[in-house]
Amino acid sequence: MTSVVVFFHGDLHHQAVFSWKEWVVDPAEQFYYVWLQVMIFPIVYNWVIIILRTCFTTIGVSYLPVWLTLDYLSDLMYMVDMIITVHTGYLDQGILIKDLTHLKKRYLHSKHFLLDLASLLPTDVLYFVFGIQTPLVRINRLLRMPRLDEALDRIETRTSYPNTFRISKLMIYIFVLIHWNACFYFALSSYVGCGSDIWVYPNVSDPEFASMRRQYFYCFWFSTLILTTVGDVPQPQREEEYLFMTADLLIAVLVFASVVGNVGDVIVSLRDRDNVFFPNHELVKAYLRSHLISKELNQRINNWYQHLYINKKIIRENEILQQLPIHLRTEIAVSVHLPTLSKVTIFQSCEKSLLEELVLKLTPQVFSPGEYVCRKGDVGHEMYIITDGKLAVVADDGVTEYAVLSESNFFGEISILNIKGNKSGNRRTANIRSIGYSDLFSLSKEDLTDVLSEFPAAKRHLEEKGRQILTKMGMLEETGEQEEAEAEKVESKINRLESNLEILQTKLARLMVELESSNHKAQARMEQLEWEVAALETQLPEEEMEGKQGRGEGVGGEVGWEREEAEGEEEEGSDAKVKKQGQGEDDNDVTKEGDGESTKSTKEDVEGMVEGDKSVLKDPDNQENKKEDDEGKNREKGDDRPGKGDGAEIEPEDEKEEKSGERESEEGRERAEEKTGEKGDGQKK
Repeated sequence: MTSVVVFFHGDLHHQAVFSWKEWVVDPAEQFYYVWLQVMIFPIVYNWVIIILRTCFTTIGVSYLPVWLTLDYLSDLMYMVDMIITVHTGYLDQGILIKDLTHLKKRYLHSKHFLLDLASLLPTDVLYFVFGIQTPLVRINRLLRMPRLDEALDRIETRTSYPNTFRISKLMIYIFVLIHWNACFYFALSSYVGCGSDIWVYPNVSDPEFASMRRQYFYCFWFSTLILTTVGDVPQPQREEEYLFMTADLLIAVLVFASVVGNVGDVIVSLRDRDNVFFPNHELVKAYLRSHLISKELNQRINNWYQHLYINKKIIRENEILQQLPIHLRTEIAVSVHLPTLSKVTIFQSCEKSLLEELVLKLTPQVFSPGEYVCRKGDVGHEMYIITDGKLAVVADDGVTEYAVLSESNFFGEISILNIKGNKSGNRRTANIRSIGYSDLFSLSKEDLTDVLSEFPAAKRHLEEKGRQILTKMGMLEETGEQEEAEAEKVESKINRLESNLEILQTKLARLMVELESSNHKAQARMEQLEWEVAALETQLPEEEMEGKQGRGEGVGGEVGWEREEAEGEEEEGSDAKVKKQGQGEDDNDVTKEGDGESTKSTKEDVEGMVEGDKSVLKDPDNQENKKEDDEGKNREKGDDRPGKGDGAEIEPEDEKEEKSGERESEEGRERAEEKTGEKGDGQKK
């Protein structure tokens, strides 16, 4: 079903189509809140009238057309409420869900739907069975109680007087309870017999107690006496009466505890509110009594408290608004204090964002008549803005008045702006005294500096105003501008040094990364070489066996082979000697001791030649010292050259000198020492 809404505006013709199928209610909007308030009436009506008509049959029959009209009107509101509930959105992860398919599915699978459906069951058809005088068949209408609780909670959340509403809600609950108890009392009196004893309701035949209004008011009063236990009630006479009184007394205990607890919570809440809004006067009074403060000072303090309470002056705004998030606090402070702050001449040309920052830093203060806000010569830590009251600028004698400051005036900014060339430094330059009760906003030096650091234009504006005031007072030094220029130069140098330091730190970080990369590469190379050495050692046994088969036996044969090799070396040039030296010193020159025979691999020869070439380039001055070291090592561990064994000849001196040049290679010497150490151990064995 759709509705067409047509708007006429001048020559424009607008047509909007509204679809009930796409209509979704936002639970946070005003319409939903108003509808919940409307739903209070049918729910309370059913809770009050159904039991009333059931127990007071005369009242039910006398106004039957009215009751039936109200009954079916409440049923209609129940049905409308179900339709609105189906179209009410809900939040999922902060997003309002508006899909009617999801909304219907969520509502139809909830407990609220079952209660709402049960409350609208057509139990009125039982009128044909029990008669129209039995409204008890509509007892299922009482199942809408959760909707009433939701409505009351919403009102309590949005009302400006939550404590008053809590008391009112408690009184409504007590009223409904007493109403139900009065109905039960009259029903029990009718069952036992009105006027049969002193406890039940008097005889209705008596004209004094025959009217319907008298019947209800008497029963309500009697029920109130029982549940509040504040008055004497007649002694029960029958068992039914004793049971009724026992149940009422138990309920009365719960009611009394509930009333006391709720009222106590309200009182505590009010007290906490006062303690947050205003300083705790009781603690201050106790402190004054314990320290024997003079009566004059005590009276001034009491007057100050009295002024706060009478005029509702709140001086702890920041503590109250601390419960809210920062953006809401800013909006509240702007709406409350921005008009006052905008009137200050020094801030009139400032941008709005600066004012929004400043309003959060303002602290309200109240000064009593004759109280000094600041004195000349005091160290200034705050500036002040007058919001209400008048203050006088007085001389040192406290009598002569130079000027009177009123609303929207400010003072104290000179001592917290740190203006260059100010002779007084951060000292106060005048005496300010309150004429009457004055309300001021204070802004600390730290807060103002923090805010102005983000607004340099406003800072220059404030400093210029301060210089003008100091110039009129003759308290501004002429060298102030030069000092300021020097300070700016020093600041620029510092900034330049900081930028250079950052560049150097970046370069250092880059070098550290490169060094670490080189270390990783060197370590990887060492691991590769160790692996190659290990692989060559596994091949030595096979090569050694082949060498043994191809060579002759005996020591003489070995010596002859060595001599031939030496002669061949003498005939060769220096290049051959270098190659020979490289073969003797390389860590890959692997030898095996046993019967005096040894072999060398082709790869070892090549590496030895390369290392021998490097050793020739070393400094010849160190060869003599290294020669002696090599001789000592050879004596300890034996010669590692091929052919040296049991009975082998000692190597000539010239060959030792040639080998000393080979050992200058640091890497080759370390490897040779390791290999010769292992071989020496093998010879000893």
